[in-house]
Amino acid sequence: MVHSAVSTVVPVYNDPDGIRATLNSLVAQSTESPHEIVVVDNDSTDHTPEIVRSYENDHDHLTLVHETEIQSSYAARNTGIRNTDSEIIAFVDADMTVPEDWLDSALAAFESTNADYMGCHVELTLPDDPSLAARYDRHTGFPVEQYLESQQFAPTCCLFVRRDVFADVGLFDHRLVSGGDKEFGNRVSEAGYDRHFAGDVTMYHPTRNGLRELVSKDRRVGRGLCQLQRYHPDRYGTPGVPPRPSGIKRPDRDLPLRDRLAFGALSTLLTGVRGLGYYEAYLAGERRSDLGDVPRLED
Repeated sequence: MVHSAVSTVVPVYNDPDGIRATLNSLVAQSTESPHEIVVVDNDSTDHTPEIVRSYENDHDHLTLVHETEIQSSYAARNTGIRNTDSEIIAFVDADMTVPEDWLDSALAAFESTNADYMGCHVELTLPDDPSLAARYDRHTGFPVEQYLESQQFAPTCCLFVRRDVFADVGLFDHRLVSGGDKEFGNRVSEAGYDRHFAGDVTMYHPTRNGLRELVSKDRRVGRGLCQLQRYHPDRYGTPGVPPRPSGIKRPDRDLPLRDRLAFGALSTLLTGVRGLGYYEAYLAGERRSDLGDVPRLED
């Protein structure tokens, strides 16, 4: 393992096109800072690992590792963290892209603010012929600054964290299907670390382009809300009483009336989907006791 100033960890599962787009942008970084890219395959069943190996063969600073024991993006990120020794760890989701100066800009913001934990701005990109679902997804977007201010976390798709923070508060909770970014960010906040929003560091995330994708996401979010209560009741409340909806965005009043009505209907539908996911998890009573507690970096 070659020591780098920063490691970029990219979890991936069954997404050959997404990981190709992400790696094309990451290997094109113009930085001269010592850095590495660690891709963690979460036991893909398609040819995703072969795509990553083709990049690994051509780039000495890119490594493919595997997380096959736990099907969880948070477990994959934890495996990535443990396969680095960098002082700063960045997280990017497979299917995202970044400009050539992304890493230098992010590191400059991170160091100039003396942050321990930093979220970047995420811009959602539309396809050429966007569907209603895609336009809704872009409109509701990733309000990272709002998340940091009101809920004390940044999404893991745009996150920079000092290694010392993980050593102190622990890694991501690998038992969660969703909400692990919030749970980790809340731990970081409670520990008193300095958090920052880098509004001038932009990353790009494609929109979800169909209703099925939006429903799948919000159902998973609902399950995660119940799991947060099940594993962390002191912070999130008792299972069986859903938390007040957060992250449900209302359409702006400056939108055309047709869009406001359509987006409002979608927002109501997806709020119900989250509730469905919540009660599915509650009634199932799922509790991964075999996975232990929040893992530690040194384990």
